[in-house]
Amino acid sequence: MDRLPAGLTAVFRLSITIPVLEKLAPGLWPVQSILGRVDIATDMEAPGLKGDPAGGARAKKAKVELVKPLPETSPDAILSAVGFAASEFLKAPTWEACIAEVLAKLGEAAGVSRVYLFQNRRGRDGRLVTSQRFEWVAEGIAPQIGNPRLQDLPWDGSFARWAEILRTGGVVHGHVRDLADAERPELEAQGIASIVVVPVLVGDHWWGCLGFDECLGERDWTGGEIHALRAAAGTLAAALARRRTERVLEGVEARYRTLVEQIPAIVYTAGVGETREWLYISPQVKAILGYSPEEWMAHPASFAGYLYPSDRERVLAEEAYSSATGQPIHSEFRMVARDGSMVWIRDEALLVQDGAGRPLFWQGVMYDITEQKRAEEQVAFLAYHDKLTALPNRVMFEELLDLALARARRAQLAVAVLYLDLDNFKLVNDSLGHGAGDQLLQMMGMRLREAVRDTDVVARQGGDEFLVLLADLERGSMTPRPEAENSVVVAQAVAGRIHEALATPFIVGGTEFFISASIGISLSPFDGDTGRNLLKNADVAMYRAKRRGPGGYAMFSTDTVDPLSKLSMTTRLRRAVEKQEWLLHYQPIVDLSDAHLVGVEALLRWQTASGAFIPPGEFIPLAEEMGLIEAIGEWVLGEICRQSKLWRREGLMTEIGFNLSPRQLWQSNLVRGILGQLEYTKVNPRSILVEITESSAMTDPERTIRLLEEMHGAGLRLAIDDFGTGYSSLSRLKQMPVDILKIDRSFIRDIPNDPQGASMVRAVIDLAHGLGMTPLAEGIETADQWEFLSDHGCTLGQGFLFSKPVPAGDITQRYVWGVGPTASASAARPDR
Repeated sequence: MDRLPAGLTAVFRLSITIPVLEKLAPGLWPVQSILGRVDIATDMEAPGLKGDPAGGARAKKAKVELVKPLPETSPDAILSAVGFAASEFLKAPTWEACIAEVLAKLGEAAGVSRVYLFQNRRGRDGRLVTSQRFEWVAEGIAPQIGNPRLQDLPWDGSFARWAEILRTGGVVHGHVRDLADAERPELEAQGIASIVVVPVLVGDHWWGCLGFDECLGERDWTGGEIHALRAAAGTLAAALARRRTERVLEGVEARYRTLVEQIPAIVYTAGVGETREWLYISPQVKAILGYSPEEWMAHPASFAGYLYPSDRERVLAEEAYSSATGQPIHSEFRMVARDGSMVWIRDEALLVQDGAGRPLFWQGVMYDITEQKRAEEQVAFLAYHDKLTALPNRVMFEELLDLALARARRAQLAVAVLYLDLDNFKLVNDSLGHGAGDQLLQMMGMRLREAVRDTDVVARQGGDEFLVLLADLERGSMTPRPEAENSVVVAQAVAGRIHEALATPFIVGGTEFFISASIGISLSPFDGDTGRNLLKNADVAMYRAKRRGPGGYAMFSTDTVDPLSKLSMTTRLRRAVEKQEWLLHYQPIVDLSDAHLVGVEALLRWQTASGAFIPPGEFIPLAEEMGLIEAIGEWVLGEICRQSKLWRREGLMTEIGFNLSPRQLWQSNLVRGILGQLEYTKVNPRSILVEITESSAMTDPERTIRLLEEMHGAGLRLAIDDFGTGYSSLSRLKQMPVDILKIDRSFIRDIPNDPQGASMVRAVIDLAHGLGMTPLAEGIETADQWEFLSDHGCTLGQGFLFSKPVPAGDITQRYVWGVGPTASASAARPDR
């Protein structure tokens, strides 16, 4: 192109008719929506033309519109390459697949050193950046595709002026030496002497740019060449637009296909009759039943053959009736899929008839309702079963109980109901979380099923309560309730097997737990003739068993605590906690060698406003159940500290022991609370003996060992209470830092006359000494028991023989002032 005087603007217009472009790039046109116009005006006033090195901003805005004919050589060659590009873009699966070949064709046709394609995008900071995607270079020219400076190049930097020109459809071209100062360094670093950059516009969107570099010398680009290069960019833009449209269509098609294919329905047209000749069936039959449409159509009697055997006769009869009457089919049935599984189908079909009313074919839809049926079955199951354990629930238990009672009345039989409540189950939830509690309940359900007979029913009442139904029991004699009554024997035997099953520890989350259950038993016809009465009375008996201690059972009797009294007790107990209606009595602990005092055990009493005393066995289990034991325990410890200081001022240096309840053992701040109270009252921890029951210690042995070690390390003395009533692991017991092993009174009661009992007591005494513990016998009531224990090495003892639990004042009078029978027990001991 001829050089124009500096400061002038030349506008070239290249007129290309639609037929010519269609001939060059068949299928590409019309392109008006992509290139803007087919008759394109190219503004050549861009800065950088020779004679205007400072840029076009200072040039006068005069425009001379010229129409220059196409050059005979280079533009034709470029347009030929454009036609090649259009053809390749149409044939290739994606424009990226052929862009390298297209760039090479364009570079060779234009006779340049380098051709490249940049693509725009928004950076993380929202700035418009551009990156080189593809490149072709002539032989001997250094490629720039690996140049990191050409990746994520911001348009608002050195090339901001280019961005303004290109985004509006303009062209940047000229000699590099004539460009603005900010633009030259990067181009010179790439060895570029002359450059043309044309925009790639997809509709109104500036997608990127197509660039042509001349590195071997300066080159003046003609108007025809620039228009041809713009046509190349337009061809690429058309390919991009076509691909974008294809992607939109593919997305729409994919969404439609996904929607249709996910509908669980088979559309079909079938003939009339048992053979049911199939005229059409939709592809969903493959997904639902596993048969391809071709397989289904080829089967001579596919419908009848694939029906579930037990449904076949009914379904074919319904179809025959509908064919005869013209009534629509509304049927649910099962079919056998290719893999042998059962699929529930809902068939909705209309019978198409001819003008004379004769049936022609069925037009219908079969829906897969398998999941719906499973959900219905699950709902039906949960209506009568516990979701967690899969055991029957209270509703099903009551129905089965009513049926058992009806049979019992007709056949003169008996029915037993066992009501189970897990002892201290709340400790599991509090310590390991509800997930562990749920796991334990599931394991409990399995243990109970294994413990009862096959004909018995185990149900979950809710929470930590379970029910057992023993039906069709022989009554035996008709006396009110003799010991030999068959139904009583069976019920007690089942209760015993349940307790034996719970003797094995549960492993929950890697932690070993011992759980016991309190069981109440009621019998029909003795304790009621309706299911409601039997359940109520079994519940009452269970509460009575809890009062006796964990892990036992009780038969219902008319003198059992009434539920209303339990409600009254609950109210009164809350009031007692608020008003601190408590009193401590102290039972002496003596050295069995001479009966001298070595300590006392503090025992809690509830003294009501009327002055009556309520024994601990009646309110301690309820207080634990209600979560009040922590408040009671705090009062007990405070009173012990007060009394210890008082006795020491009076000269009585004795140890005071007290019991921790199972629930207190699970307090997170237990040790800190005890030590804080002792420090506040300035009581030496060595003067306090903390007692925990054997069953409590073995509920979670590892945690118990950690607690005991922490307390023992702080100076507290420790005792295992009621030893022999729980399920101790000797290996665990050996690890516990215990000072005293208290032998339960149930072992002492019948010695020395019971040889087996005596052997067990001797074994426990030897065990205590072997473990470095001091044996202490509880419940000593006779001199013979005292003598036997002393002779066999039992060091300490307590019991009514020495003293009943008495108020603190009696201890003061007896052991400080010397008033009272301090030596009476010793005097009662026979000489050896």
